[in-house]
Parts: sequence; structure tokens; C-alpha cells
Amino acid sequence: MRVVVIGGSGHVGTYLAPRLVEAGHEVLNVARGRQKPYSAHRAWDKVQQVRIDRAAEEAAGAFGERVAALKPDVVMDMICFTLSSCQQLVQALRGQVQHFLFTGTIWMLGPSEVVPTTEEYPRRSFGEYGVQKAAIERFLLDEARRGNFPATCIHPGSITGPGYMPVSPLGNYDPHVFEILARGEELPMPSLGMETLHHVHADDVAQMFMLALANWSAAVGQSFWAVSPQAISLRGYAMAAAGWWGQEARIHTVPFEEWKKTTTGRHAETTWGHLLRSSHLSIAKAQGLLGYQPRYTSLQALYECVASLIAQGVIVAPAI
Repeated sequence: MRVVVIGGSGHVGTYLAPRLVEAGHEVLNVARGRQKPYSAHRAWDKVQQVRIDRAAEEAAGAFGERVAALKPDVVMDMICFTLSSCQQLVQALRGQVQHFLFTGTIWMLGPSEVVPTTEEYPRRSFGEYGVQKAAIERFLLDEARRGNFPATCIHPGSITGPGYMPVSPLGNYDPHVFEILARGEELPMPSLGMETLHHVHADDVAQMFMLALANWSAAVGQSFWAVSPQAISLRGYAMAAAGWWGQEARIHTVPFEEWKKTTTGRHAETTWGHLLRSSHLSIAKAQGLLGYQPRYTSLQALYECVASLIAQGVIVAPAI
């Protein structure tokens, strides 16, 4: 099939585009610039690069038409963040595509209340990012179930993989957290350290897209969590990470309001978002309907990611 991937050279696209090419599909990557994928692959030589500035074209009311003009059988949208953006694209593609796959987020769920949380659990979104993603999901599933548009929603957890900073044991993107653990120094941790994170390797998210594409009848009109087999607690994550350097994690828990004085406002805000949500999702639906089997546990994905960042000098620590 002719597959258009919008924003296909990012974290997930790095693995998704080669998977699509190797499966025999014709692949077009729509992007504003010339960002290189995080990992080189010979399949990228067969991907057609289409330069479109989404923000500018949407402002002109033309983005959907630009994508429709590419004559796709399938569209995979990796970078849709507002309901109006999605609606413009759907309006142009309705009746033109066989399958539309939207990249959401587990953050549209809100706090995990019954764990592991299934896809059918009510959304209690907060924050503009999560609220907008939830609104897009409602719109697309309604369109699909009315028979108006063949949409599937795939919601990744905290994406990790070689080349970019993962969510740390403090629930933020501060590389110094790993450096502290590598040195065996005391790590101040907000709250109790029992809050949870749910990571996923970018290639496992790409796997989910491929499975949804291959199982059209099971995937259309459905949402799926794209996460690793198990969530991890902040404390457990820190203990495992320290062990990568032969250290024992020296964790000192403090109230969040006290802890946030030790970091920047940006890191504190990100940590607070993760603490409030304490994401812990179920993959049973994706396993049953699509045959999803993640290749990586959370810690396996994180180990690979941290090792790559040490090699790049982003995290200043001995090799693991």
C-alpha cells in the first residue's frame, strides 16, 4: 500500500518507516524539515521525503488537502496535537483512505485508578496536551464507529530508545539523575517513590502500528495502549539503574514541595505530571486483538537508551 507517515523521522518513525519498507509498502514521510532518524537504516533510501510545513498549511486551511493530494491508502499521523488539526485532516481524507492511524498518549487517561488500566476506563484528562489528545480520540472513535472514517488510536507510554533522553527515576528528563546513581550518591526522591512510570521502546510502538495495519478489521474503531509489559515504580527504577554501575541506590524521600526546590521549574513540572498520573496500563487488549508482544521490558529499553547517551556524552558516567 501507499503509506503516508506524518512526522515519520521522529522517535517511533525511526523504526516504523524501515518496518513499512521491509513489508513491501511504498512509504512517504511528510515533514517540515530534513531531520534525520535517530538510527540509520538502509530502508530510508527508499522512503520518499515530502516537505510540508504543517503549521503554516493548517493556518491556510490547506494541510489536509496537501496530504490527500499524495493519494495515500494509509495515513499514520505521528504529530497531531489538537482537535482542530485532526478535524481538518479527516475532512480532507474522508472517503479517500483505507486506514488512518493516530498517535495519542497514555497521558490522556489522567491518573491511574484501577491498575493495570484498560483502554475502556473513563478518561480523566488534565493539562492541555492530555485534554487535546483525549478530544481527538473521542472524535476519531466516533467517526470510526459511525462508519464514516476508518481510524485507529495508538497511545504510547513514555517512549524510549537510543539517542534521546528517557523519563528518569525522578519522572523528568534530567540526565544528572543517572550521574548521581552512577556515583552511588544519595538521590533525593519526591513523595514515596512508589509512583509508577510506564515506558515503551520506540520499536515496540512501531510494532503496534504494523500490527494494526495488518489487522484492519480488529483495529478500526479501537484504541490501544502501546507500552511495555509492566510499569515500574520510581524507587524500583532507581535501584535497577544504580545496579547498572554496580551501585546500590541511596534514596532519600522528601515531600514534593521540598524536593522541587532542588531542581529547575521545568523538571519539577514534568515530575509532578508523572507523579499525579502514576501510569500503569494493560496490554491485554492489544495482545488479544493484534498479537502485540513487546520485545523490550521497561528496564531493557532504558538500559539500551542510557548506554547510548553515555556513548554520546549526554550522560557523563562510566559505560554500562
